[in-house]
Amino acid sequence: MARRDIGTDDPRVRVRPGRGSRPRTKQRPAHADAAEGMVTRIDRGHYRIRLADPSPTLDGTGDITAMKARELGRGKIVVGDRVSVVGDLSGRDGSLARLVRIEERASLLRRSAEDGDAAGTERPVVANADLLVIVTAVADPEPRPRMIDRYLVAAYDAAMEPLLVLTKSDLADAGALLALYEPLGVRSLPTRLDPASRAEASRAGEGADAVREAIAGRTAVFVGHSGVGKSTLINALVPGADRVTGQVNEVTGRGRHTSTSLQALELPGGGWVIDTPGVRSFGVSHVSSADVLRGFPDLAAVAEDCPRGCTHEAGVIDCALDDWAAGREPWEADGASPGRRESTGREAEMEARAARVDSFRRLLAPSLEAEDPTKPALR
Repeated sequence: MARRDIGTDDPRVRVRPGRGSRPRTKQRPAHADAAEGMVTRIDRGHYRIRLADPSPTLDGTGDITAMKARELGRGKIVVGDRVSVVGDLSGRDGSLARLVRIEERASLLRRSAEDGDAAGTERPVVANADLLVIVTAVADPEPRPRMIDRYLVAAYDAAMEPLLVLTKSDLADAGALLALYEPLGVRSLPTRLDPASRAEASRAGEGADAVREAIAGRTAVFVGHSGVGKSTLINALVPGADRVTGQVNEVTGRGRHTSTSLQALELPGGGWVIDTPGVRSFGVSHVSSADVLRGFPDLAAVAEDCPRGCTHEAGVIDCALDDWAAGREPWEADGASPGRRESTGREAEMEARAARVDSFRRLLAPSLEAEDPTKPALR
């Protein structure tokens, strides 16, 4: 190894060695004493966290603010994540804890971007929720079944139970809309909540009791496009929530965005409501058609008899779903046992099967469109 030139031969001269490039150790502290909590809000890199044990905080609420530790990298943290924090857990103004660990997620609600350069990019929305509450108005603005279908696809992909809540049910008949989702077994709750009457406390609570009972003790994510009364419903469920409400534009018939960020609100008596901003689109291109099928175990079992590569669309040759919907069981493929199909109640069963297959194919459409962009989009 060549001797370093220090500009002199005098052995008394000692030169400080240059700064080395020693790599950082890969060992990280275990943070065994870290406190656990849930992310309730995210604001410009600051994470609002509700501690599982509120005793460390000065006010006893368990709410603290934290920054993400560098060792976590660029991984996305979302509302609902269970995390571990260290540092200042006092909760006093200006204090910051350090978020050092993200626990394994039980579920993750995702959506896909549909516009601009980020189109098709998968985006996590909420973690560890078990109920997706789809809020839609029966009228003013008009319901959008295609949007509801996409929410259902996202719910099945995240292994979350969907609940359809219909607002303003006193303005129009909800029967036609409910008929679209009854074959899928989606629970629905009509309410009369109307943002226009939010000043009337008695009216604001009308219909909310059934929703409150359905979500008690659970972590429920509320979704819906702008103007359907989502914020009004949350204000009725969570006293003091003070979510901003708005009116439907009389010219466009669309609602105005009021909620601008996700926030988790604790329910009296246990459970959480997670409010999401109103959106006008909800991409599900990240969900494959096979993933949609797995959300329907009965149809998935029938589809095992389909030819390889079957898309299960209407009109596809030899799709087993058509035979099942028509009542042609495997032993009846040759046309035998016609009397079985004429038995009491058989006709009603076949109607229910056909409606379920039609509803499933409607949910399948967005995923098939994403897998094959040449297909004409259904709106």
